[in-house]
Amino acid sequence: MTITRRALLAAGAATVALALPAAAQEWPKAQAIQIIGGFPTGAGTDIVARLLAEPVSKALGQTIIIENKSGAGGNVGSEFVARAKPDGYTFYMGTAGTHAINAALYPKLSFDVMKDFEHVALIADVPNILIVNPKIVPDVNTCADLVQKAKKEPGKLLYASTGNGASGHLAGAQFAAAAGVDIVHVPYRGTPPALNAMMSGESQFMFQQSISIMGQVKAGAFKALAVTTAEPMPSLAGVPTVAQACNLPGWESTTWYGIFAPKGTPQPIVQRMNAELNKALRDPAFDKKMQDLGLVSLPSTIEKFKEVHAADMVKWKDRVQKSGAKVD
Repeated sequence: MTITRRALLAAGAATVALALPAAAQEWPKAQAIQIIGGFPTGAGTDIVARLLAEPVSKALGQTIIIENKSGAGGNVGSEFVARAKPDGYTFYMGTAGTHAINAALYPKLSFDVMKDFEHVALIADVPNILIVNPKIVPDVNTCADLVQKAKKEPGKLLYASTGNGASGHLAGAQFAAAAGVDIVHVPYRGTPPALNAMMSGESQFMFQQSISIMGQVKAGAFKALAVTTAEPMPSLAGVPTVAQACNLPGWESTTWYGIFAPKGTPQPIVQRMNAELNKALRDPAFDKKMQDLGLVSLPSTIEKFKEVHAADMVKWKDRVQKSGAKVD
């Protein structure tokens, strides 16, 4: 970049700042910032939002409050943010579920997941882990064992999920099609009942988001057969990918977390939040916390986030249609 170009960019930024309303120029001094979550307290989105709030709040010199508005697979929180005032004081911890899968799953959303939001920052890849209860299926020690058992007992193995259209449901359907096995999906209403079914043997296996299952896997309550990422996860040393373990080249099934804002939020605010979020994600100590949760930090540009989101709209629409998933 030449000096002249730097000067032009600086002048352009100054012009934008002068053109902003006084309230936007004062951001974030006026009031606390809120990050809305679309799922209950203690959910993965809530945990990560609280982790991010600390370094970003410190950098901005303003309090960040986390408020969860759960319901309808995250649609309640999404609608709230889509209708919120675009003043830079409301953000949303969205997911591939709220902003891609739901667009295919719910035929009549009251908001547009692309047009009613500003993309602020990608936060993390959220893998699923293929797990079994070793006490219930002691003969299944690898992903290949699971496929072999499913082929010997077509239509008998049950896999749990946290609900119709959840990422674990879609991963299971994708797995069944790729491996050529007949398995039965059993949807539960949320994570606790699904994991209870795994503990009791009501279901034999499941694909579950890493952030909600890492503790039980490391404690030995569940055995991790494989991860749904394209590459092995550093936080689960020795656990192969589904593609590797089941000889399914190219197979992957991950979702993401990302921060959105109401459409019309001033771009200098969006860009500042992107910068501070990326700074946190690039910090080695913060990244270690994310890895311990089974997440992969994804610092990126706003444009990259838009590209990922657009591609996922196509990908998840296809997977929802192929799975036959319907909301309750």
